[in-house]
Parts: sequence; C-alpha cells; structure tokens
Amino acid sequence: MKKMFLALLCAIPTMVCYGQIVEKKIDSSKGKVIELNTVMVTGKASTDPVLSKVKTDLVKKVVQPKNVADLFSNINAFTLIKRGNYAIDPSFRASQYEQLNIQFDGGTKAMHACPNRMDPITTHVVPEDIEKIEIIKGPYTMRYGSTFAGIVNLVTQTPQSMQMGLHGSVSSGYESNGGASVSSIKLQQVTDAYDITANAGYRDFGNYKDGAGTVIPSSFRSLDYGLKVGYNISDTQRVQAHWRQSYGRDVLHAGLPMDTEEDNSSILSLDYKINGLKGLIKEVNAKAYYSYVDHIMSNNNRPSFAMTEALSTIDATTAGGKVEFKLKPAEEWTVYSGLDALLVARDGGRSRLVKRNMMGEELAEPLYFQDKVWQDSYINDFGIFTEHKYKFSNRTLLTAGVRLDLVTSDIRDPEEDFRELYPDLKNRTESNFSGTVSVKQKLSEVHTLEVAFGRGTRSANMIERYINHFQVGQDPFEYVGNPYLDAEVNNQFEIGLSGKKSFTRGVDALQYNVSGYYSIYENYIVPVVDPMLDRKFNPTAQPQEVKRFINVDKAFKTGVEADVSIDFMEYYNFYTALAYVYTRNEDLDESLPLTPPLTTRFGVRYERGKLWSSLDYNLTSQQEEISTSFREQETEGYQTLDFKIGVEPITNVHIGLAVLNLFDETYNNHLNFSFVNQEGFDRVPINDPGRNFSVFAKYLF
Repeated sequence: MKKMFLALLCAIPTMVCYGQIVEKKIDSSKGKVIELNTVMVTGKASTDPVLSKVKTDLVKKVVQPKNVADLFSNINAFTLIKRGNYAIDPSFRASQYEQLNIQFDGGTKAMHACPNRMDPITTHVVPEDIEKIEIIKGPYTMRYGSTFAGIVNLVTQTPQSMQMGLHGSVSSGYESNGGASVSSIKLQQVTDAYDITANAGYRDFGNYKDGAGTVIPSSFRSLDYGLKVGYNISDTQRVQAHWRQSYGRDVLHAGLPMDTEEDNSSILSLDYKINGLKGLIKEVNAKAYYSYVDHIMSNNNRPSFAMTEALSTIDATTAGGKVEFKLKPAEEWTVYSGLDALLVARDGGRSRLVKRNMMGEELAEPLYFQDKVWQDSYINDFGIFTEHKYKFSNRTLLTAGVRLDLVTSDIRDPEEDFRELYPDLKNRTESNFSGTVSVKQKLSEVHTLEVAFGRGTRSANMIERYINHFQVGQDPFEYVGNPYLDAEVNNQFEIGLSGKKSFTRGVDALQYNVSGYYSIYENYIVPVVDPMLDRKFNPTAQPQEVKRFINVDKAFKTGVEADVSIDFMEYYNFYTALAYVYTRNEDLDESLPLTPPLTTRFGVRYERGKLWSSLDYNLTSQQEEISTSFREQETEGYQTLDFKIGVEPITNVHIGLAVLNLFDETYNNHLNFSFVNQEGFDRVPINDPGRNFSVFAKYLF
C-alpha cells in the first residue's frame, strides 16, 4: 500500500507536463476570479471536508474584538484560554495549543516564541482582516498538515471578486471598561491584471474591571499592518504575495510570571495556482511561507523584581510550504495528492540579576545568571499525503485519505543539567501515520448525514520535549521536558446530522446541526510530578515538586454539540446552541486538564434593511470534573447577557453599539489562568470583564 502511494506521488510531477490549459470566460466587470486554495470550505458538497463549519460576519457580531481569539467567543464548542487581555488561545472540544492545527489562508503558520504562550498565533493578525473562520471538527482531512483534533483556518479578506477600481474602509471603536480604543484602515485596488490590499490597525487597551470592581492588570498596545499583492499571469494562473507585521508593546499578563515588553512578528507567504488543465491533472497549487517572532519579556512591574531582575530575549522562526495536485481519474473521482513541510526553530535565554538572598537581605554584590530557555532546538515535519473523493451518486460521497509525517527534532545547546538528565541526547526521527474515511449521505434535498473516522497524530511540541525547569502551566510547578515522548494519537469517531425545513404560517425556516463524537487517545501527553527531580529556581519556594511530561496509556474524550436556528415573523431569528465534552485520564483516574464545562447559548436577532440587533444569553455550568494533578479547581457556573445593535444611517456608514455582560456579573471561565506574581492577588482565577459599553463605527468607500 505504502509503495503504491509513494509511486503515485513520485509520478505526479512528471504528469503535469502533459496538461494543457483550457480557456475560461471571465466577467470583465470584475477582476479575474482565480481563487487560490486559501479556503477549505467552498460551499460545494462534493469537495468540502466532512463535518466542517464556517463562521462569517465575525466583527459585526463581536463588535469590538481585542484580537483574533475574541472571534471564537460565540462559536459553539469553543472556549478561550485566557492569561490576560492579549495572550488568549482558543480551545475546541477540550483540545488546545498544538493539538489544534491553527493556520492562516489554508496553510500559513506563525509559532509563538514565548514558552508561556504570551504571543500565540492569534496575536499576529488583526481581527478586522479576518473574513471568516473555517473549522474541521476532527482529523477528517489529510491535506492541511498534521492534524490531531481539528483544523482552524483563519481566512483573510480578498478583493478578487470585487468590482474593479479602488475600495477601502476606515473603522474605529471604543470600550468603556478599560478605556480601550481601536482603529484600522484598509485600501484595495482591483484591476484586470492585479489586485493590491493594504491594511493597518492600532489597539490600545487599558486594565479592565471585573463585576466586583476589581482592576485586572491586562493593558496592552499593538500595531499591525499588512500588504497583499495578487497578479493574474493568465486566465488560469495566479500568484500572490502576502506580507504582514505585528508589534505588541507593554503587555501585562495577569496569569503569567512576567510581562511582555516587546513582541515583534513578521510573516511572508507566497501562493501560486494554475487550473483548467486537461488530462489527469486539473490543478496545481503551491504555497511557501516564513515567519519570525522576536519576543522580550521581563518582571520589571512585578513584586519579584525586588529580589531578582529577570529579562528574557527569545525568538522563533517558522517556515513551511506545500505543493498539491488535483487529479481527476474519472468524472466521479477526485484525488488530491502532495507534499508539505513545517519547520520550527527557537532559541534565546533569560538573564537574572539576584539582588537579595532567600531571607530577603540585600546582597553586597548582586549575582548574575544566564539561563537557556529553548536550548537552540528545532522540530521539522515533512508530510506526504493523498486524499480521494468518490461520488457514488448525487447523494453519496466517500472520502478516504492517508498521510505520512517524518518528524525530526534536535536540541543543539542543552543546559548541563538537562544533558545529565538525558545523556543520550541526539537527533531523533519519528514516522507518524494518519488516515481518515468518511461518508456524506444526503437523506433528502435538505437533510444530510455525515459519518467519519479519523486517526490524527501529533508529535510532542518543543515545550513538552525541551523545556527545562520553567513554569509553563496553569499551576506553579516547574516543568521539565522529555525528548523521548511518543506521538499522541487521536482515534476519533463522529456522526453528524444537519438540515433545514421550511414552514408556512409565520415560521419561514428551521436549520439544525447535531453531532456526537468519541475519541480514543493513545500516548496522551500530560505533566506529572516526578519525585526524582528537585526544584531548580527559587528552591525554597512552594511547590517543591517538579513536573515532567510523560505519555499515559489510557485516555478518552466524548461529547455532543447541537445548534438550532429558526427564522420567524420575516425579520426575526431565534437560535440556541449547546456543547458538552467529557474527558478521562484513566491512568490517573481524573479528568484531562483544561476540560470546559457544559455551555448553552440562546439568542434572538432582528434584521431589517439597515438595522440589526441581537440579544445573547450565555449559560455556563459548574465544572466539577477536574484534573487534580494539574491543580485545577472546581468553578461555579455563571450567566451573562449581551445586547448589540447596528445601523447603517447613511450609505456605507455602519455604526455598532453594545452592552456586554449587561448584569455586571462577576465570573471567571474554567480555562482562565490564575494570577501569578501579582501584588495584592493570590493564586485565584482571573475574572472576566464586568459590564462594558462598546461603540464601533466603519466607513466603506
């Protein structure tokens, strides 16, 4: 099987030379519509991944997003992991970080430099530039890189389908809670041969107050800009370059031991596509990208500064690319085959100036230390994949795919104690096999049944392999990596039913989606206390124990999610959504860490002409299923109510108003980090904002 698969892929490049370009009619009133493979969900049942969904109209519903992570706040089955107002990660069905394959425009990635994830991928692009979010709910496609628990594709706006000429927008917003201000500008030029998009944004957020009036240290400033240039080589060929930079300054992280002084990122991506070929090969798509993150953090504003001055200067590079061929062996049979790569490298260190001893007495001569953070490490993933879609009839579609990932990793400048712990350190190569099979069956013209199985694999990330006595979790333990970890495996089964129904007598339409899933994990990676290890930094501090990452034999996850939307009385819509996930680490007889509680949402929306409004009620249940080894605490349930309204008073001018957390509830999400190294705070979870008034305005031209 593997030999046939490799032979097919090796033969593909030679086949392409036999392809001939087919002429295609183009609407001359618009730019040439050569859509790059920046999207995964196209709206075509025969090509879309199974069990996928798309979220659009994001900024309109959120009104005032702090960063891209805020766009996930109202997407069913997503929860936010919050360390402050800036460093926010999305979690999907109790999977997070590298367990989720998060990318821009069908493949571009930027990995964080900070071991505490002060700079996740969601901080490197402005939310106003995101047109839609595509979600594949599990390892049900092999085409977009190694995938363990699901794919999130952040699709940036493109001017390709616009009328030719100059377009643009200017927007600004303000929040009362924290005195936050946001502004952005975008310009787009579209011609028959090329299109250019330029955008820039500035955000200035202050410290907010929770419902009890407590000030949460969470201020930050950020400046972002981007330039995208596309050129239509011919009616069937397009090349596009995208450059973006982001600068974060003076970022306070309430849930982390240090704050960000500077966070600078640069991302360059190149895309190429040729379609309309005759013969076996119909399309060729190629992508290459490179990103660099330069991160500086310190404890200058923390109580620990009186004892020890700490400054970390670290960097991360991410490079990769992909070449994919679309083949049509038969009219009902489509094949996607190709190669991809993801190369991640990090380095940098922390300097410490110890000014007082353990008794708090000032030292006559401060002591200077230099600690290696990433120890000059890298992880390279080279993948080869093929995915087949066979259309048995207009109602039945079978998808099957496999991929093989060769993962190489190494640590080139280990600390002496890390080398003593692992004396056989050397370059390591892993072979990870993934696969999927699914069936999409149209039960009728309006009802669809989807059944899927996916095997997703994920090799250990750099923290899990190489971190050396740093606090990188939600608890106060020092963590030590394990270079010999086996790759995690997710064997996920899922069944989903979706559809709609039209009515008379007042109710126009009902839409529903419901799905249930079960995941059997192999080699799940968790940190546990290792009695053989002693605390390295601040050895008299608590806890004295040290955690090391290990694989567990038995763990699983199961859950259900559903949403229903009903249009009624012509201009009104009622919706409800529910998401529940249950996890278990059977080796430790406890829940897996970072498992969110049951969440339920209700809402009513009104939209007529140039006016829209919504009332959203969010109900989060108590979470009693916790990971005691992760020092998790049970959290109380809470309820919030948000009101939003938008209007277009004159053509192309949009104004939005919102009252968030209308009842000024004091609450915290179960996944929020606790305060760390903060004056006047204990290790209690960070509360979310209290009542917040927001206004947002946008002008299109």
